[in-house]
Amino acid sequence: MNAWSDVSNSDAVRISAFLVLRRLVVIGDPGIKESILKATYQGLVKGSRNTTIHTISAVNLMKNSAAELWGLDGNIGYTTGFVFIRQLAIHLRSSITNPSKDSFKTIYNWQYVHSLDFWSRVLHAHCDALREAEAGKESPLRPLVYPVVQVTLGALRLIPTAQYFPLRFQLIRSLLRISKATGTYIPLAPALYEVLNSAEMRKAPKSSTVKALDFTTAIRAGKSYLRTRVYQDGVGEQVSELLSEFFVLWCKNIAFPELSLPVIVLLKRWLKESSSRSSGNKNSKVNSLIAIVVQKLDANAKWIEERRAKVEFAPNDRAGVEGFLKDVDWEKAPLGAYVDSQRKLREEKAKAVEEGRKEEEARRRKDREDEANEPVEDGFEVDESGAEDGESEGEDESE
Repeated sequence: MNAWSDVSNSDAVRISAFLVLRRLVVIGDPGIKESILKATYQGLVKGSRNTTIHTISAVNLMKNSAAELWGLDGNIGYTTGFVFIRQLAIHLRSSITNPSKDSFKTIYNWQYVHSLDFWSRVLHAHCDALREAEAGKESPLRPLVYPVVQVTLGALRLIPTAQYFPLRFQLIRSLLRISKATGTYIPLAPALYEVLNSAEMRKAPKSSTVKALDFTTAIRAGKSYLRTRVYQDGVGEQVSELLSEFFVLWCKNIAFPELSLPVIVLLKRWLKESSSRSSGNKNSKVNSLIAIVVQKLDANAKWIEERRAKVEFAPNDRAGVEGFLKDVDWEKAPLGAYVDSQRKLREEKAKAVEEGRKEEEARRRKDREDEANEPVEDGFEVDESGAEDGESEGEDESE
């Protein structure tokens, strides 16, 4: 367990340790299975305390591998999972009902965020709607969807300040993963619009020399980032991406025009206020990103309206509604095509960043090896008699 949960170990070592754990869950009795699942979760929480660009891949490996274990015995996975999710809910409730200066810190930390993200991966792996349809029955883990979603929604709104926008984005990605796999509608647009409608995004930013924040490895922005153009640009990019990812899940749904209309109205109103010369945010980059999202939502709504005008079934025909555009790929929708192209661009960027990180690590490793292999300077080498070279030379000169 220690070998698997230690992020400093190589991937090969940790995968080998995981295979041993998996084998024990497969062949073990219910008591052993439950013990291993509990120890695995505890190891995951312990190993995810510190998250940086150098450890995030190792933490994700832990979450993905542990998620596999929870599906080997769904009934035991449900009972153990419910206990741990209940603990997360109790921590959240305590933070809300007994507010203090530091109470939120039990929620707003990497271990809590990784825990919620882990459960989203468990549900994504074992509650997939297509997989359940093939099996002919629901996964025993599906009842966990509701509590995980409710706890995550509560956590992301606990401290609605600009400093914790990165944490909100982390948790929204976890909820998107659940929604995509299970087909559960989770209202995420309001949480994203709250970010846009904050003072951080409505007021003109100040120039700054701070480095762009990496939202993949951040849950909190330092005070030096607040009200800066760098941070406003980064937040705007995240909001436009997540809004697109949320709506693309329903881009073929027959009710998409009604679903998107309130958000389109709010976004257009926000754009009008933000583009004002006197009181706007004076950030054309962010405004153009949101404007593109509005255009794609409008185009997708019209695309759906054109196609549903030709249907012959009534709104109460459940089979007809669920089969609407079922044979059409989501990439063919206007919003789907846009999201698909944006994903490819982000993948290329992430690949370049990862290659740069690996090169930097290799360079640092080589520098450490070179330092370790450097010869000792003259005057500090010890001969066989135990006297230093410099000392023996002095004795020869005196003779």
